[in-house]
Parts: sequence; C-alpha cells; structure tokens
Amino acid sequence: MTPFGERVRQLRREHGRMLKDMAAHLGVSSAYLSALERGERGKPTWTLLQGVLQYFHIIWDEADELARLADLSDPRVKIDTANTDAKATLLANRLAREIRGLTPDELGQMLAVLDQAQERERRAAFDGVSSLPLAGRD
Repeated sequence: MTPFGERVRQLRREHGRMLKDMAAHLGVSSAYLSALERGERGKPTWTLLQGVLQYFHIIWDEADELARLADLSDPRVKIDTANTDAKATLLANRLAREIRGLTPDELGQMLAVLDQAQERERRAAFDGVSSLPLAGRD
C-alpha cells in the first residue's frame, strides 16, 4: 500500500463512499481505483489528484497533505546514490533487498531518523536565510 492509496481508502470509508461510485466520478475503472488504493499503481496523475480533492471537498492544508502523500507514493522507487558516501549506496541496496522483512515498528524508527535529518536541513536552510542582510531577502 502507498501513503496516498491508504489515505484515499481511509477518506472513502470515512465518507461512506463506494469504490465503484468514486471510480465513476473520477472517470476510472473500479479495478484501477482499487489497485491505486492497494499500492499496485504508481503515483496518481495531477488530474486524478485534483479529482480526489474535489470528490471529497478537500481544501487548504488537507489538500497540501494529500498532494504530498501523492508525491511520496511511487511504489517503484529508484535511488541515485552517485556522488554520495559509499554508505549511502550500501544503505539503498540493503533497504531495497530487506524492506519487506522490516516490522512496522522498525519502519517507523527509520522514518523518524529521516524526519530528524529533514528537520536539520530545514533549520540549516532557515539559518542561512535569516543570516542574510535584510536587503538580500525577498
């Protein structure tokens, strides 16, 4: 399952909507929508994402979050480790081989490490912007 598929299924169930009705509204087959929810299809198109947002009347922050989940929902990821530390290549290859054996708890721990790295990068970028002279900020 992908993050987007999981969220779409959750929204559909919360709103008491049938898969076939939603599929008809979006102009896709029930089989396609079911496969998308199960993570057997790639990232949704921009048009499909917009259709889902409209179908559930989603706006603002929740729309941004669903778009973010769509962007992070490619079930066949390719990781380019060229010009990185050898450990990055080792990590990418081991993760590709062993991801199915990880428990939900272990996956959560790994995501927490990545979240910390992302936050560290955000802070560093913010610190770089905030240290610019006022004339340099636009």
